[in-house]
Amino acid sequence: MNITLLHYASPPVVGGVEMVLARQAELLARAGHRVEVLTGRGAPWDARIGVCVLPEFDSRHPLVLSLKQQLDRGIVPPEFESLVDRLYALLQEHLAGADWLIVHNVASLHKNLALTAALQRFSQASGDTRMILWHHDFAWTGKRYEAELHPGYPWDLLRMPWKGVEQVTISDSRKAEMCRLYGLKPGKVHVIPNGVDMDNFLALQPETRLLADRLGLHEAAPLLLTPVRLTRRKNLEFGLHILAGLLPRLPAARWVITGPLGAHNPENLTYYRYLCDLRSELGLDSTVAFLAETYPDGLSDAQIADFYRIADALLITSQEEGFGLPVIEAGLARVPIFASDIPPLRALGGKWATYFKLQDDPADVAGRIAARLEGDAAYRLRAHVRAKFTWEAIYERQIAPLLRSEPSREG
Repeated sequence: MNITLLHYASPPVVGGVEMVLARQAELLARAGHRVEVLTGRGAPWDARIGVCVLPEFDSRHPLVLSLKQQLDRGIVPPEFESLVDRLYALLQEHLAGADWLIVHNVASLHKNLALTAALQRFSQASGDTRMILWHHDFAWTGKRYEAELHPGYPWDLLRMPWKGVEQVTISDSRKAEMCRLYGLKPGKVHVIPNGVDMDNFLALQPETRLLADRLGLHEAAPLLLTPVRLTRRKNLEFGLHILAGLLPRLPAARWVITGPLGAHNPENLTYYRYLCDLRSELGLDSTVAFLAETYPDGLSDAQIADFYRIADALLITSQEEGFGLPVIEAGLARVPIFASDIPPLRALGGKWATYFKLQDDPADVAGRIAARLEGDAAYRLRAHVRAKFTWEAIYERQIAPLLRSEPSREG
């Protein structure tokens, strides 16, 4: 589809709505759509996304500011309608062939009322471009704007439903606010929240991003991390049985073992093959990832640090250790630690780690891990955010279905 997004400004202008517009444009481009941004102020930031700067769309354009001074006093100046006509003509020109126009905030704020009026006229004209009005704020419900709003045209455009458009706002409280203001039934308003770009927020390396996407690690709940080489003393078969016991209670659990094969013992290849066979036998091929399969020489230090930022917990099943560096790395990364109860690991983890005996039933260990995480508010919130508030999740669950929806029969 051809999809256009519109706002007063766009990147590199810094602002909350500008950030939302940018993330949406990037997701739409990644999904294969042809994407363009119409804006009053901005510049290209992504080679996949066209940016067309139309200065009179800007809330800070000199003519727009001059008109706003009079509009704020309740005066509609003669120049207002001529600007509306020019902006309407620009919309017709630049939206020819667009399947969707996504408008951010212009239909609910009075920062450029001529643009609001031109958009409202465009929405009512016959044509093939469908429109989504994406509301972050409402001028008519903001106390700070009371003196700048007046009954009648064009201010009433900001509190009336436009026929034939899709209405979106960003939270349930904003939806309730909008329904009261516009006199809309709740079913007429979609709630699509703002999201977080987790890869950027966590400053992940490009290689880690690709790997996390390929393995579906951002959907894990929980993601267990074991940054060790594949050697027998790491006792990784015990971890495989723990994962098998964890899945009935936490079916989205995943386990990543980041290290390569041990460097100095040819028998480690035999051990690795044994682990792969056991993984398949336990039905864990899609649950447990040995990164040695992709990175036979191991990950960089920067990628290992990435995995600590992604992970929900550290799992160390070693039969013996001389020190146990992952324990102190996990402490620095604020990652809960589940470790075999051997002296070096207990010396490092102290009272802050959760330990299990090497003779314990793996199913019992799995139950203790599940209980510990389910009682951890930070983990539960993190899992909730990953499931509901990453931009990828929001796009797949809400934005893409809206774009595929049929037009309302009511217009």
